[in-house]
Amino acid sequence: MKILVTGGAGFIGSNFVRRTLEDAYPGLEGAEVVVLDALTYSGNLENLAPVAGSSRYRFVQGDIRHAGLLDELMPSVDAVVHFAAESHVDRSVRDASIFVETNVLGTQQLLDAALRNDVARFVHVSTDEVYGSIAEGSWDEERPLLPNSPYSASKAGSDLLARSYHRTHGLNVSITRCSNNYGRYHFPEKVIPLFVTNLIDDKHVPLYGEGLNVRDWLHVDDHTRGIAMVLVGGRAGEVYNIGGGTELTNRELTQLLLDATGKDWSSVDRVEDRKGHDLRYSVDITKIRTELGYEPMVPFEQGLADVVQWYRERRDWWEPLKARAALV
Repeated sequence: MKILVTGGAGFIGSNFVRRTLEDAYPGLEGAEVVVLDALTYSGNLENLAPVAGSSRYRFVQGDIRHAGLLDELMPSVDAVVHFAAESHVDRSVRDASIFVETNVLGTQQLLDAALRNDVARFVHVSTDEVYGSIAEGSWDEERPLLPNSPYSASKAGSDLLARSYHRTHGLNVSITRCSNNYGRYHFPEKVIPLFVTNLIDDKHVPLYGEGLNVRDWLHVDDHTRGIAMVLVGGRAGEVYNIGGGTELTNRELTQLLLDATGKDWSSVDRVEDRKGHDLRYSVDITKIRTELGYEPMVPFEQGLADVVQWYRERRDWWEPLKARAALV
């Protein structure tokens, strides 16, 4: 199998690429991977350095909105796994335009190119944020989409486009919706890497409001393993939630990160809450568990300890990124 991975130099996409080329996923052994990434601020070829020498790997720098480039790449691939997206909520609040252009129009260009070139399989990677906010219980895949941020609205739009291409054109598309990811190579504007890198440098960290917003944390290895399961065995036209099963308030998460870095609450600055900040996310993973045998495997305590240690050891990776993104 030959797989086109969009956004494959980003945090989650690069994890999928590395694990695929390590033959970690049943059904994808020996697969070749073509990575298409525009290398915007969060795309980083260093994320792919461990597999750069593989004969089964090829990198192409380019934009998913460019139909001509897609028509050059699509005829040679059997499947598309679509990670490429603008994904930072705060940036979408400040300016939504690039989120619509990349997440909606870019997805439409990919779907059209896959259709024109008879690509056999397409997996569209999305987020639980498209469901909105839930006070209690968990969303299953039949819940209506009620996004509250420009980012999540753009992802909901791309989800609906992907579904429509199955219903209208018969394209073999599946959609995945994940909870909050964490792990190695996570761009340091997101909460866990931002907090860890700031705290180990004796800097302060920002906590929105009272810190009562709840998120379900999913290790990136578990997420990409779930995506591989959907690629291999998921049904066309279906949505699969992928969750980690560890719900924490932001305040609880902050306490764990303070403990892991030997700091206390004097390092935390309370800041005004984000506009439209969803209170709680929680996905029901019964469907992917029942159909495909998925279970989260990385205990949060173990995964978080590994992440903190990795960021302690990999200043060479994150310091240049923080400097370029003015996160220092």
